Amino acid sequence: MSQPHHPPQPEYGSAHPQSPGAQPDYSTGQSYGGAPVGAGFPPPEAPKKKSGAGKVLLIVLAVVLVLCVGGGIAIWATVKDDVGDVVEATKTRVVAPETLNGRPKATDPGLVTASETMAAEVKKDVPEATSTVGAFYGDPAKDLAMIVGVSGLIADPKQELDDMVSTFATEFGATTMTAVDSGALGGEAKCGDGNAEGEKVGICLWADRGSLGVVILYFKSGKEAEAEFASIRSAIVQRD
Repeated sequence: MSQPHHPPQPEYGSAHPQSPGAQPDYSTGQSYGGAPVGAGFPPPEAPKKKSGAGKVLLIVLAVVLVLCVGGGIAIWATVKDDVGDVVEATKTRVVAPETLNGRPKATDPGLVTASETMAAEVKKDVPEATSTVGAFYGDPAKDLAMIVGVSGLIADPKQELDDMVSTFATEFGATTMTAVDSGALGGEAKCGDGNAEGEKVGICLWADRGSLGVVILYFKSGKEAEAEFASIRSAIVQRD
């Protein structure tokens, strides 16, 4: 009996099309069938792991918007203002200390750029400000602190704080902000729990006649932020 005729099989490297299901051979730089990887078979990219700094940067502009709610902080004096309060307020400045409760300034390039952006954006939206500050401290992976602040003559600290609390409740789920001791610097202050890109954060806000600002401690609770708030604020707010 004659044997059935079988057509010749293509050799690898020939111009014949690949058989169904054939996959590129990334180890040799060619696909099965000889087609180069670049010809329609790009190697898959490894998934990129989002860094701690990257997650932080996603909320920077939101924080700036909170401080500049309503298109700019109301900084002005009225005829009813106490002269002593006004004089004290005009002597107030906000600064970025070299360390913050033992945390060194963050050196991650992204965070350094974000710090400069925050200060510049607040200054742009609040041209009456006498000083602005934005800075990060500590380890982005496990113990990071962010500060944003502005100084100037603030007509109604309580209203400014209420506006910030309302916006933080929307942007960061901080719905349980409670009043805390504002310390020797006076004014109004509140702290509470928040959430930023899936990470818990402790948030403290303050407003007085000469300054207002935000302290955010990543990976911390509102109570933990409250415990550090007085010392952090005293390092940021300076009076001549």
